[in-house]
Amino acid sequence: MRTVKATAAAVSVALAAGAVGVAAGRYASDAALKAPPGRPLPTEPRLTVHATAAGQITLTRDLASLRPGTYGLAGDGSHAVVGPVIDTAPHSADTVVRRLERVTHGTLHPRDKVWLTPNIHIGNPSAALGLDHADIDIPGELGSLPAWFVPGARSTWVIAVHGLATTRELALNVMEFLHRNRFPVLAPAYRGDLGAPRNPDGLNHLGETEWRDLDAAIRYAVRYGAEHVVLYGWSTGATMALRAAAHSGMRDRVSGLVLDSPVLDWETTLRALATARHTPGALLPLAVRAAQGRTGLHGDRIAEAADPARLRVPTLIFHGPDDTVAPWSLSRRLAARRPDLITLQPVARAPHGAMWNADPATYEEILRRFLTPLM
Repeated sequence: MRTVKATAAAVSVALAAGAVGVAAGRYASDAALKAPPGRPLPTEPRLTVHATAAGQITLTRDLASLRPGTYGLAGDGSHAVVGPVIDTAPHSADTVVRRLERVTHGTLHPRDKVWLTPNIHIGNPSAALGLDHADIDIPGELGSLPAWFVPGARSTWVIAVHGLATTRELALNVMEFLHRNRFPVLAPAYRGDLGAPRNPDGLNHLGETEWRDLDAAIRYAVRYGAEHVVLYGWSTGATMALRAAAHSGMRDRVSGLVLDSPVLDWETTLRALATARHTPGALLPLAVRAAQGRTGLHGDRIAEAADPARLRVPTLIFHGPDDTVAPWSLSRRLAARRPDLITLQPVARAPHGAMWNADPATYEEILRRFLTPLM
């Protein structure tokens, strides 16, 4: 009897441990599969506002607050734009002073918790940039997809797709540049975004199913006059661009790709985000398995989309070694295998999805040179 009871107890403990492991794996996988648009990734540190003055803001000293370039500064109920570090401004050893370009909405007070974001604009192209635009709906697989369309004179359209933890407002960073170069620009929302249908399971599939919404955007562009399209994606939006270029029924209309911080291995990205949420290393394999079970994600599909042999069009990749979400070593490897088609532009000291922010002028000049033959 004692043996039976001991065995039953051991089985109960094992089942309980298994259930805890499954729950922990699901929680860890949420870091990627439930990354809410417009909220910071777990890799992005919270900073404290210490003081504000005319044209200046003092923040917690951190590698993030010392980044070069121009960023949005988001808080709960506030958004501002900060420029470069002001080394000459008085500050304590544990703070840093940056130029405060503008406060878009809300107010900033000492002790507020904020984070840097690549989104420097809030609103639509008309409100944020003064560009005439149309609010349109693209017929998608799951329903209507809201999108902004900014007209231009060229027959090559740029379709701009955001990625993890951002919204289509990210495309506003380069929209003025694209408009100045007379490209029509289509910036769609996709499944899971505000105003767009959700995936049936309510989860982010890291581009694995979302690319079909980009395919719908390509079809819309062609229907309304685009002879060719350039797919421009950030993060998992870059994954979507690769998938669409490889599998869309309209892929012959794709004349180029611009990939910013591309996610080329979803398992690595999921592990990075789970680690940033302090998931113990022993649980990371459970997070990967949980993601596979919940979404049907399989690494071979993304790897197949990024297969150098499948690449058919000129591709520009912006990426850098400080990206802790999507390792740039994968971009280097991809570029090394297709030097005939791929231009890799390294960007130092820029976080995931924010290569433009580190040095907008240089970024846009490289982008101009790449796009000129595709015009």
